[in-house]
Amino acid sequence: MQPMARRSPLDDPQTAAHAWLRFRRIMWGMLALTIAVVLIALVLIYRETGLASAHMFIAAALGIGFTMLLTSALMGLIFLSSGTGHDEAIDDAVSREADEQWAQKDGRKR
Repeated sequence: MQPMARRSPLDDPQTAAHAWLRFRRIMWGMLALTIAVVLIALVLIYRETGLASAHMFIAAALGIGFTMLLTSALMGLIFLSSGTGHDEAIDDAVSREADEQWAQKDGRKR
């Protein structure tokens, strides 16, 4: 018989609302930082190359912006999952078996 999965703290509406509020706050902060970094990068590119093609400035802005925002979203989701205890609610039988095997091997060496 399979053990039942533990409930995630994100199943509670209050905990979930607090976690998603924190995630949105992180994302708004990272959006502001991304805009600042993109503007600084565009100024530095202009100072180094002078008047270049508008396509280069657009590509640089989109590349830097999308990369920073995607990275921020993925890291924010990791913080959301870890900070709420959602990660601990997962029953990982494979890791548990591997831990037991390592414990047995360590016991033989002593």
